[in-house]
Amino acid sequence: MADSLIGEVIACHECDHLHYYEQIPAGAKANCLHCGNLLYRHVPDSLTRSLALYITALILFVIANTFPFLSLELGGRVVENILFSSGWAMYELGMGELGVLIFLTSILFPLIVIVGMLYLLIPACLGKVPPRMGQVYRLVNALLPWSLIGVFMLGVLIGIVKLQDLANVIFGPALVALALLLVVYTAARASFNPHELWLTTGHTSLDLDNDEAKNNKILNCHTCGFLDLETDDHQHCVRCHSPLHHRINNSVETTWALLLTAIVLLIPANIYPVMTVIRFGQGEPNTILSGVLHLIESGMWGLAMIVFVASIVVPAMKLMILSFLLISVQKKSLWRPRDRTLLYRVTEVVGAWSMVDIFLVGLLSALVSLDALSTIRPGIGAIFFAGAVVITMFAAQSFDSRLIWDNVREKEQ
Repeated sequence: MADSLIGEVIACHECDHLHYYEQIPAGAKANCLHCGNLLYRHVPDSLTRSLALYITALILFVIANTFPFLSLELGGRVVENILFSSGWAMYELGMGELGVLIFLTSILFPLIVIVGMLYLLIPACLGKVPPRMGQVYRLVNALLPWSLIGVFMLGVLIGIVKLQDLANVIFGPALVALALLLVVYTAARASFNPHELWLTTGHTSLDLDNDEAKNNKILNCHTCGFLDLETDDHQHCVRCHSPLHHRINNSVETTWALLLTAIVLLIPANIYPVMTVIRFGQGEPNTILSGVLHLIESGMWGLAMIVFVASIVVPAMKLMILSFLLISVQKKSLWRPRDRTLLYRVTEVVGAWSMVDIFLVGLLSALVSLDALSTIRPGIGAIFFAGAVVITMFAAQSFDSRLIWDNVREKEQ
């Protein structure tokens, strides 16, 4: 941790509580005293360590997207694919929307994050500020929740288990590279301390001892964490140039609209088939629930539970939690604000894992294409389900958890 960070004022992104940046032991983390949200970690040589990990991640990413990924052997025929094949197969089967979604979340967005971080870290380690640093960091920060390497890897593991009874599955070097990429990518994100990156800009934090700061509304930049005083309605951060706002505009109304849209989409998503398995010219369409039941009948209880939780429990739980939070904010409830903030944090973490079903359908459609022997085709339900998952992720991002604590502060005042 850089010594110049000690004593700097920071604000929690989830409750707006102010803290002073303090020295903590190496490997430790500091959490907000109010809501328990992670504020920062003490990672020695954070920028250098992150740079090394992101360089490694880029090398593994190139390998994972160049060499064969998985191959399927049945009746003397071999179907080989690369990582790009899942999205391309959906496009060729007339579901370009799903193909684009799979390509973006499993390939393009992770690549942009890795390259963007290298663009920021290389000059930072040399003590320099790269051009348009704020804009690049904003792009990386916005794409992080949509870089679903871990979810894609889970879909791959489920697909391998399901394919074991159908044919011989051959692992390619790209699969090993993807597994290593997931570990390195996760370590790189955990090692990165954004506060040290922003030290290179030379902008100092707000002085809370200043009388002007005490008597005015403080704006917290959710991109770089810089604190500033509110001066007008269209203010931008002086450090990263992100738009500043005291609270997300129309947060409650926008979140309600997105939730209702997701509820509507989940109805056809659970009625229409998401996938059809055809063997020797015969097949029966499978909905999400029938697919889970088929796994149970096949004795794959563990796999059935994973699919059931990711595809049915998580979307339903996310809708119920966000609805509860919206109602509690509108009713100005003071009930356990810390626990409600934790509930919101859970929706952010687990929401993207529902995408595992979409990745699974794309992977199986690309691999199992053996004409009369065996073929897997995506169903219209997959489009509705993917739309519901994406919209619930937008809903979680549009909800401002600081509204929970505003009611508490009003009561205290």
